[in-house]
Amino acid sequence: MSRYTGLIEHYRNRLPLAPEARAISLGEGGTPLIKLERLPGQIGFEGELYVKFEGLNPTGSFKDRGMTVAVTQAVHEGAKAIICASTGNTSAAAAAYAVRAGITAFVLIPEGKIALGKLAQAVVHGAVVIQIQGNFDDGMQLVKEIGQTTPVAIVNSINPYRLQGQKTAAFEIVEELGRAPDYHCLPVGNAGNITAHWIGYSEAAGIKTQSCALCDGQCRFCDRPFARNRPKMVGYQAAGSAPFMRGGPVKNPETIATAIRIGDPQSWDRAWVVQKESQGWFDECSDEAILATQKLLAATEGVFCEPASAASLCGALADIKSGKIAQGSTVVCTLTGNGLKDPDIIMKDGLKGLIQVPAERSAVEKALLAHLK
Repeated sequence: MSRYTGLIEHYRNRLPLAPEARAISLGEGGTPLIKLERLPGQIGFEGELYVKFEGLNPTGSFKDRGMTVAVTQAVHEGAKAIICASTGNTSAAAAAYAVRAGITAFVLIPEGKIALGKLAQAVVHGAVVIQIQGNFDDGMQLVKEIGQTTPVAIVNSINPYRLQGQKTAAFEIVEELGRAPDYHCLPVGNAGNITAHWIGYSEAAGIKTQSCALCDGQCRFCDRPFARNRPKMVGYQAAGSAPFMRGGPVKNPETIATAIRIGDPQSWDRAWVVQKESQGWFDECSDEAILATQKLLAATEGVFCEPASAASLCGALADIKSGKIAQGSTVVCTLTGNGLKDPDIIMKDGLKGLIQVPAERSAVEKALLAHLK
């Protein structure tokens, strides 16, 4: 049995990398597709409901899939430094893969409203962290401007190699299920991930898509199908940061789900292509519903994701209940990041339900028995 060494070597024949390009890898990919066992019955869903837990990538989010390919290509082209704007997860991944490659990472983060678990990752990996007095959209604009005049490689999702790495999640899902799901639900911030998944599903089905920035009409990947269908792609945004629901950019986006606190998505046009081609839709979830779903998933299925991740399952549950997602369907929800990225959300009200007793056997047994009744 061959040893898994990361998604580049596993899918190299489906990635636009030169054969001699040295893979900058941390063993990313191969994340579990977890079939939910209790939640479907609780809501009366007779289909199959899965979560693709991207929070088990090396830096704890789906960003590692794109970063391994983007940094590999950047190094192959001779880059000595990379740069990104980030709400947290991109900075963590960029910092880790840069140090793995032996180059410098510059990350621009918004002032405040970034989870400390993510910021700590960028710091510990030695990134040069620049905090701006503005939000992610301001940072993204600055990165694009700086990239035109400074010798650094941009590794945000405007880099097409990022999406090429992220498309591999769709390959893994098809391989494990034996087909594509009927619906694939994702959180939407910058909209690169929903675009990347559609590229992957389209390639798997041997169908060209206008959402692929590298496709020149002669794509060498789309002519080798291994799936028969493509899913409806469904993207959910936080209500306070939902430009796809508002019909245009949101100037000052606000949400507890900081990873999708983006008012001006860089993959705006391509995401609309995905919605049209897949016959899917966009919707929004309140912060309260997102946090409730995060806790429900952890307490019911044992899976702890960060708030932004919970938006995919939150929206899917609502659409299952309303009948928009059909009974008997196979549904996959992407959980983009690990709950340990932002534990302060869970702990903000302290340790609710904490039981304090004397260090005595009788007291402990009494507490146990009270919860076994």
